[in-house]
Amino acid sequence: MKKFRKVLDGLTTSSPGGTMGSPSCGSAAGTPTAAPTPREIDVQETLVSENFQLCKTVRHGFPYQPTALAFDPVQKILAIGSRSGGVRILGRPGVDCFCQHESGAAVLQLQFLINEGALVTACADDTLHLWNLRQRRPAVLHSLKFNRERITFCHLPFQSKWLYVGTERGNTHIVNIESFILSGYVIMWNKAIELSTKTHPGPVVHLSDSPKDEGKLLIGFESGTVVQWDLRVKKADFRIYYDEAIHSVGWHHEGKQFMCSHSDGSLTMWNLRNTTKPFQVTFPHGKIQKDGRKESCKPILKVEYKTCRNSEPFIIFSGGLSYDKAGRRPTLTIMHGKAITVLEMDYPIVEFMALCETPYNNEVQEPYAVVVLLEKDLIVVDLTQSNFPVFENPYPMDIHESPVTCTAYFAECPPDIIPILYSIGAKHKKTGYSQKEWPIAGGTWTLGSHTYPEIIITGHADGSIKFWDASAITLQMLYKLKTSKAFEKPKQGEGRAAELVEEDPFAVQMVSWCPQSRIFCVVGISAHIILYRFSKYDANTQIVSLEVRLQCESEDVISPSENENNPCFTESGSHSPQPHQQHPPSPGSRTPEGNKDSIPCLKVKDRMVRVPPGYQAELVIQLLWVDGEPPQQITSLDVNSAYGLLAFGNCNGLAVVDYMQKTILLCVSTLDLYGAADPYQRLTRSPRRNRQSTSGLTELSDNQQSIDMERSKSPTSVKGPGRKLSLPTDLKTDLDHVNGHCTSPTSQPCSAGKPRVPMGPEGPRLTRRGPGRPPFRKAQSAACMEISLPVSHTEGYASRRAMLQQLHGVTMYSHDEHHTSAPYCWSERESRENSFSRSRSSSVSSIDRDTKEAITTLQFGESYGRKNDAVPTPCLWVGTSLGVVLLIPMSIPTDQEERMEEPVTIGPSGAVLMLKGSILRFSFLDCMGALLQSPYEVWRDPNAPEDPDRPRKRKLVHFSPSSSQDTCGDGHLAVVCSERQAKVFLMPSQSCLFVHNITESSFVLRADVVSVSNSVCLACFCANGHVMTLSLPSLRPLMDINYLPLTDMRIARTFCFTNGGQALYLSSPTEIQRITYSQEMCDNLQEMLGELFTPIETPEAQNRGFLKGFFGGNANTFDREELFGEAAAGKASRSLAQHIPGQGGMEGMKVAASGVVGDLARARIALDERGQRLGELEERTALMMTSAETFSKHAHELMLKCKDKKWYQF
Repeated sequence: MKKFRKVLDGLTTSSPGGTMGSPSCGSAAGTPTAAPTPREIDVQETLVSENFQLCKTVRHGFPYQPTALAFDPVQKILAIGSRSGGVRILGRPGVDCFCQHESGAAVLQLQFLINEGALVTACADDTLHLWNLRQRRPAVLHSLKFNRERITFCHLPFQSKWLYVGTERGNTHIVNIESFILSGYVIMWNKAIELSTKTHPGPVVHLSDSPKDEGKLLIGFESGTVVQWDLRVKKADFRIYYDEAIHSVGWHHEGKQFMCSHSDGSLTMWNLRNTTKPFQVTFPHGKIQKDGRKESCKPILKVEYKTCRNSEPFIIFSGGLSYDKAGRRPTLTIMHGKAITVLEMDYPIVEFMALCETPYNNEVQEPYAVVVLLEKDLIVVDLTQSNFPVFENPYPMDIHESPVTCTAYFAECPPDIIPILYSIGAKHKKTGYSQKEWPIAGGTWTLGSHTYPEIIITGHADGSIKFWDASAITLQMLYKLKTSKAFEKPKQGEGRAAELVEEDPFAVQMVSWCPQSRIFCVVGISAHIILYRFSKYDANTQIVSLEVRLQCESEDVISPSENENNPCFTESGSHSPQPHQQHPPSPGSRTPEGNKDSIPCLKVKDRMVRVPPGYQAELVIQLLWVDGEPPQQITSLDVNSAYGLLAFGNCNGLAVVDYMQKTILLCVSTLDLYGAADPYQRLTRSPRRNRQSTSGLTELSDNQQSIDMERSKSPTSVKGPGRKLSLPTDLKTDLDHVNGHCTSPTSQPCSAGKPRVPMGPEGPRLTRRGPGRPPFRKAQSAACMEISLPVSHTEGYASRRAMLQQLHGVTMYSHDEHHTSAPYCWSERESRENSFSRSRSSSVSSIDRDTKEAITTLQFGESYGRKNDAVPTPCLWVGTSLGVVLLIPMSIPTDQEERMEEPVTIGPSGAVLMLKGSILRFSFLDCMGALLQSPYEVWRDPNAPEDPDRPRKRKLVHFSPSSSQDTCGDGHLAVVCSERQAKVFLMPSQSCLFVHNITESSFVLRADVVSVSNSVCLACFCANGHVMTLSLPSLRPLMDINYLPLTDMRIARTFCFTNGGQALYLSSPTEIQRITYSQEMCDNLQEMLGELFTPIETPEAQNRGFLKGFFGGNANTFDREELFGEAAAGKASRSLAQHIPGQGGMEGMKVAASGVVGDLARARIALDERGQRLGELEERTALMMTSAETFSKHAHELMLKCKDKKWYQF
């Protein structure tokens, strides 16, 4: 009868029309009370679909995998291209634009149309693109796809509309920038070199026009051949053949000599008067050895030759170091006269460029700075000072200083928090920068009217925390906190941390921050939690350490009688605080055999330490090793400043800490939380089977335990006979996933044979350990809770390692099983299909295999622990990986003195609610639909000097549900979202008012209740890339956009929503992408973005003087149109390149996808396109008329010539 009733309960829960309370969504004990219908909850919902629109706003950070660099010396804006086809355009602080090529091909080269508001990009798919920068969101105007040749180099002379394009075959083509059509004028490689030359000169690596005469083009070939081509007479002026390959060429501004850099580390100087041999050959870093030979040197990849009026010229180059100096860092060398300065860089140099005062190449250059683009940084060196200091970079280019492991986003923060964080962070800024202003100062940006305080927090692999001011779509570093300072430095090769995580024992896993009380909590990878308080004063303090034994016991200790004496856990059903739960901060004990027991992974500093102003560590909580087994990582955390409590959980259970009294209130397994209200039926099993000896690792809940044993002892890791967990949700298809964790659909599978381990610069490196000593993973955030992966029978250990590396680690470890039961092994079919997917049971009524349930989310708040409660009390809402919601009521003394002396009592768990899938988020609304915030304590400085007249008291701010209930009586609404569905419950009756199944084919990775347009909604991000919003409390779908296919675990770990309709995620290891799903912000985005182009008069060329103009050649009489135009050069072959018309600004107008603004914008663009087509038609007509006139002229001449001839004279 009990089973039948539970089946009915499951049917009632899954029914979308069921609004009455039932035991499955109400309390498991007691009779369900009459629940009000949705009509009784009269909430005026104001949000409609028109309030939502999804678009990208701005991208912060350093461009990932940069490839190219360009600078406009008049507009003073910088462009950086990347391997993924992105282009970042930077100006003054606030002017920061990101463009993306649709093809995703790597950017090979960038060329500004100087002072024209346009940019040419050459991509690896042999396509040229022309970008319009005269709009806030640049768009492609034209594209030209080369079909038969590969692009290797481009050059656009200043104030020219003809672009020279060199190819891999050695040919040089010419493109009209205005029409983006190929000219018929081609410089073929076999015409450029001598006929007697027997070998191909190689790809074109350099193109430049002579400063002395624009009609002379210098072509550099990879093999060492340099040709100066006379564009007018179509022949070579001279040819240079050099033994070493050429990498780059730099002209002297007078056009009489040039410099080449070569693959042997040499620089050659050539004079145009005598091109038979270089008049100077230097090896800047090649010393003469004892035997008289020069050292072999690395190639000089680029050289720039810049002249100065009042001093010697600058020769700047990268590379050229001798090979014998192993371990030397990449260098940039600056030669100025006899002085040689070598600047060592932290990362390899991708590209560099000298910034000069003039855009004209035939004037004295006067370089004032050099921009150096590194693989992971952007540096600008001041050339005007002899010590060459660097400029302080105003852009947030150091987000990736240590790999980002978690993110948090807070909008509408208290207005005073940003200035105080900035003032404290400014004290620790580096010094020694150049005193001059940042030279990349182009564009305009003003603070928009739609701004409010926003803060982004990033956690990093080295344990550091960074606070960023994200107001007004900018990003500025405020304050940096190093969590590793709370611990002693682990000695090399010693200690648990060294054995587990050699590189990153302090990596940040998740953060919890209350901006009002300024309480800050950090969860680390080594199963530790640090609680910080904020102070404007420095102090001498000693960090209190608590050690919690929330961990599996040894497999040999299996009898209930042996575990009853375990001091860490309460007995079954007893949840009162145990006084002996607080462990002294001792390093623990070590058995003679070397087995570690009751020791933490890290050692907290046990002495008085001087802490500077800012966030100061007050309490460290660490989970302990037990019998050689590491503590499981923490999967959930919540802290409440009004209650003075901190709660955290993992796959073993839940712990609640009173951080004011520094005591552990509760430390209990998940199963013990249920008491008599366990919604699952668990099969019992003989304890004798638990003694099976195995070695290695498995994932979560591969165990079966006697339910009696679970009730009588702490959660133990007992090894089972190979039974796999079947969780109560449907099959997950798109990605591998258990409880909020997923793998990339493009990731390499891990088969039973040879596992594929990706080795990347950002990927963690896990070393193999012995059985029973699993390593912690390096990076994990609150977005990821647990993971369960199948294990190969033969290569389970290695296969899992490959999978862990692919996933950046996992959160939980248990023991390995070498089982042979066919249904639960990795089958050959699964390996063939390269699938990690595991089936989940759809049954929500019973489970016949024991589960190790993880605590996936926690939330403190004023609520009703039981149905018959009349007034709200402090409660802890607990969500588990099996979709169960538990309410734990608490009694907290209200008086300040009593609060510090009297214990907080925790009652037995009350309500048990059920959802499909792992619980992700709780939120509370009053009966009018307004968001109820958790109570908090107003911040007061703990180190402020005491005032005897005004004793310091705690000031608490409560948002009690009963205080705002005038019309509908006591009660509030609880919004619960899992990875599959969302439910709205009415408290205290616990009746389910609304249910919405969010997704069937995928699963939710992140869910938050956020405020948008003066109302609230539920925002969800799914693993299939969909971003959805649901109305509250009715859970009506408002927006569902397929925004982002989840191709990287990084996105799953870092995606987070915030108020104001904003969200962010880590789009690459070095960049943060911010998006908005608010139509209002989309409409105002154009106003918030900076202008890239500002109208500036082009500087006039210097007067060359009569003699220079007379003897200096006819540079000013060169007419490219006459040479390259269709009339003279004809048309290029259609098969050579294909013209592709661009969007012409439509990309920027996708923001206004609906409404009158969008219609007007589209109409205006359509008119522009129509005008452009009419203009092209007029040009074609004019060309046809010219052609007809030419034909008529030739016909008339032929007629006059033949008019007097006789028939026999033809």
